[in-house]
Amino acid sequence: MTRNDQLVFRIALGLSVVALPLAAQVVEPKPTPIAKVEVVATRIPESPDKVPASIEVISGANLRDRGVATLRDALSMATGVSIAPGGDAGPASAVPEIWGLREFDAFLLVVDDIPWGGALNPAVASLSLRDVERIEILRGSAPVTYGATSFVGVIHVVHKAAAAKATYLSAHGGSFGTGGLSADFALPSAGNWNSRLSADADKQGFQDDRTSYSRGHALFRTSKVDERGKTWLSADLNILNQDPASPHAREGKVLSTATPLDANYNPRGAYLNENRIAIFGGFERFILGGATWGTTASFTHSAQRQFRGFLTDISNTANNASGWKEDIDINDFYGDTHIIWPERNKVRFMAGADLLAAGGEAKGATFTYTVPLNGASAANVIEPTSLNKDAGNDRKFFGAYASAEWRPTTALNVTGGLRLNMTAESRGEGAEVTHTRPSGSIGVMYSLWEKDAGHMRAFANYRNTFKPAAFDFSLAENEGVLDPETSNSYEGGLKLRSASGLVDVEASVFRMDFENLVTATVVNGLPALMNAGSTRFQGLELAADVNLPHNVAARATYSAHDSKFVDFVMAFDGVPTQLAGKRFEMSAKTLASAGLTLSPETGVIAHASMNYTGDRYLNKRNTALAPAFSTFDAGIGYRTATMEFRVDGRNLGNRRDAVSESEFGDAQYYRMTARTVRAGIVVKY
Repeated sequence: MTRNDQLVFRIALGLSVVALPLAAQVVEPKPTPIAKVEVVATRIPESPDKVPASIEVISGANLRDRGVATLRDALSMATGVSIAPGGDAGPASAVPEIWGLREFDAFLLVVDDIPWGGALNPAVASLSLRDVERIEILRGSAPVTYGATSFVGVIHVVHKAAAAKATYLSAHGGSFGTGGLSADFALPSAGNWNSRLSADADKQGFQDDRTSYSRGHALFRTSKVDERGKTWLSADLNILNQDPASPHAREGKVLSTATPLDANYNPRGAYLNENRIAIFGGFERFILGGATWGTTASFTHSAQRQFRGFLTDISNTANNASGWKEDIDINDFYGDTHIIWPERNKVRFMAGADLLAAGGEAKGATFTYTVPLNGASAANVIEPTSLNKDAGNDRKFFGAYASAEWRPTTALNVTGGLRLNMTAESRGEGAEVTHTRPSGSIGVMYSLWEKDAGHMRAFANYRNTFKPAAFDFSLAENEGVLDPETSNSYEGGLKLRSASGLVDVEASVFRMDFENLVTATVVNGLPALMNAGSTRFQGLELAADVNLPHNVAARATYSAHDSKFVDFVMAFDGVPTQLAGKRFEMSAKTLASAGLTLSPETGVIAHASMNYTGDRYLNKRNTALAPAFSTFDAGIGYRTATMEFRVDGRNLGNRRDAVSESEFGDAQYYRMTARTVRAGIVVKY
């Protein structure tokens, strides 16, 4: 560990060390432990500290206490997680890094038990954090119960139940012309049916030239609970219009000084728009033998329209930029049915099957244009009318799965899962490619110490994971189906709760061996994807939570990641280069965070946090090292029984470091968004 890493480690963990003796003091009002529940790993509501895997739960109350508006804000204090705002999917999107891997499709996004993005890529830009009950984060591979699997983590966003009665009305405004209105409220009941509606309209501006997004969103939920079980139906409508930013080009080892900060090289009137509607529902029924039969289904239609461009030559020469216009229409279906049997002879068993089916077609055209390098003006480009290029993808992921949980003693818990994957996929006019193969997991948790609300539990797990390669509808991608990605991962750690349940500490180590990782490349001047041979990810992750008197909560995290290529040959300027031993690009060696939240029922509310991102290489050949940086967020407000006033600042130090690499612009990087201040009012009744 370097001297800088040691300093960050002390900062990140010093908060919890100082807080430990304070938590033991008897001071009025006394702090109270907060019960947490997850379903992402088990489908059954269960405390995360009883599951042999690294699981973190962030409550909706915590999100509101911190004035959270984006996924980056929500997960800023999550262990070993770094969220880069924006990215190729537009300023409304984000690119997570989990377990040291920053790839847009390496994680699984789930919303209310539905894979959000289906059999394709996570639909982050359309994610709503309005009226959230909790966010569950499972680090490592997804459980066998999801057909759209992941390798490094699952982010599960759970909205409030349809039967929730609280009403929230809110308004906000802030930097760069930002503003919005929202409402969450219960609708009149109809017999046993309870319904709830969340609706919001938002505009977010940025310091980057000609960069913003506006969104109209509505989420309707209705459900019925009776003696037979539960039935529910939901509909989510998202209308998103984005004016995209430009990534910053790199020259040699550093970001170019020839291109100004916040310059936008998109053609005038560039857009990245999506209309998305999702309808999903299901039921749970009590059947013979005390078992529960559950079924969920969803259908989503997404209409995406793009007109954008990227700088291709860092010079004031003709045709120094290229772009494309593309219309993409995607339909996807998800269905799952399973049975959960009650515990018998200390064993609980679940079995089921699921299907993910997606079909998408893109029509587009490419063009070149000239833009001034200083970004002083936007290029006027006539949108192509003849869309003579195409990209298509049809895929079906079917799987049958079973899992079991065995508790032979009160101290020992053994879990296991097995899945048979059957996939079929075709791209463009190519032949269909099929794969049939198993995947699975096994985990063990042993209680070393239990007393009252306290415990110390050791856990370990092994997971074998399979996933067909990503597809992003690039106009260069009709060359065939890539090889599927596979991984073997190993994880072990400790979960500690002490001080009458007021202190939680978790420590874990992991290793993941990855084959055929999908990475970005360029084909005939257009962005495309390719397989990346063998890679290895390993690391150490620590987190501590302390509930203090007077409604104060403290949290600190530290992660050390070591992500490297094992065997991957890639051509640079026509020369094949072996990358074995090189660090994976954009993977920070160190991540750390520390924060405090003051959240009484009434009175002054406040939060403050720091996030540290260690050095990382900007490129695969490890010639361009980006220095470490820290960001600071803080907010303050006042809360009454029915109203809340608050002001929140993000990235107060105004750091503009490179945080994610573009897969479309060659050797180009999106920066951390500039400092923002946001003021808001919430009315609750």
